[in-house]
Amino acid sequence: MPSSSPNRSRRRRGVLLGAFTIYLVLLAWVVLWKLEVPWIGEAAGLDRPVKLVPFVASGDAGANSPAEMTINLVLFIPFGLFLGALAPKWSWWRAGLAALVASLALEIVQQLISTGSFDTTDLIVNTAGALLGWGVYVLVRRAAGPRTPVVMSRLCITVSALTLVAVAVFVVSPFHYGPQRDVVVERTSPTP
Repeated sequence: MPSSSPNRSRRRRGVLLGAFTIYLVLLAWVVLWKLEVPWIGEAAGLDRPVKLVPFVASGDAGANSPAEMTINLVLFIPFGLFLGALAPKWSWWRAGLAALVASLALEIVQQLISTGSFDTTDLIVNTAGALLGWGVYVLVRRAAGPRTPVVMSRLCITVSALTLVAVAVFVVSPFHYGPQRDVVVERTSPTP
């Protein structure tokens, strides 16, 4: 019977990796294309505004809405859950760093392909969401003890399944963000 435990553990990890992959693909689709057909904006490769001052209006970018920040926070909670399930020996700061790197990659890509703009508020809020997910993992670990791998696997798989269902419902619903178009801000030199 001892040989079945490593097999079961390997199988559980494989299923978790599959669920994490599904989550990451859906996360990229939501962040980059807002669940619309993938596209590359007309301003790709052009100079575009970058929002470096978080939470407030700066340059050409307005302040972040509470709804947008809440959505970003919630979108990244599963990231922290999956990190807890897949890398249980990591510390909170490693999980936060991994979330920051993933968020940075998404921000850079959306800036480059002109489906959104780089915003430091998103980096902060996304990382905070992942750390909330990591906090849930820590609470589960304290409560479940040796059953943590099983509980976290079930929780992560459930989250992925619910995310997949929510995305499917949104895609077939009449609610959409509409065709996204990038905004190119024309800058003119001041005339004397």
